[in-house]
Amino acid sequence: MIELTGVRKHFEGKKRVTALAGVDLKIAKGEMVALVGPSGSGKSTLLNLIGGLDRPSEGEIRLDGQLLAGLSDNDLTRARRDKIGFIFQFFNLLPTLTCVENVSLPLHLRNWPTAKIRDRANELLSLVNLGHRLEHLPEELSGGERQRVAIARALSVYPPVLLADEPTGNLDSATGVDILNLMRDVNQRLGATVLIVTHDRGVADSCSRQISLRDGQIIEDLRR
Repeated sequence: MIELTGVRKHFEGKKRVTALAGVDLKIAKGEMVALVGPSGSGKSTLLNLIGGLDRPSEGEIRLDGQLLAGLSDNDLTRARRDKIGFIFQFFNLLPTLTCVENVSLPLHLRNWPTAKIRDRANELLSLVNLGHRLEHLPEELSGGERQRVAIARALSVYPPVLLADEPTGNLDSATGVDILNLMRDVNQRLGATVLIVTHDRGVADSCSRQISLRDGQIIEDLRR
């Protein structure tokens, strides 16, 4: 599902910074993987490259067999839209839209019929146990509920890949466990490939595979 070959990423400035220093990695369909390591190890950079939010300085990235480097900006945008769901630490919900409107937004961008959009959004909010919060605004929700809406939005097109950057980092321990259980359920029920960047050892230990980065390189790859 995800394959990286010789991936390097440099950031140019007064001094060149190497965020990734030659990464080779394969993640199979349906795996739930934790990406761990100290701050500055390259975790978020790697996630952004896999998600097509940035391009590598060197090397190749394939997503579901498709070489991302060969895509135009428009085609890369379509690949992100159709194949990848993103979950961020700070939710990134639009504050003036209700829960159902936030979840519906990616589907409007695909020009789905209004009735089909509403049905899918309702279905997903029910999946994350928020069927009773359809018309609430983000400010009316707890942090855990906002993250559930963000997960529902990420799943709106049932993407084969789900990328999460510190999804429990802004939540209390109990709520973080709930969100993690929800992501595990999504992984098992929908067969999505899940890649989680985390500093939380509990989150990492719950995944079937842990990949450790340091100084832009993979130093350990453990499977359970």
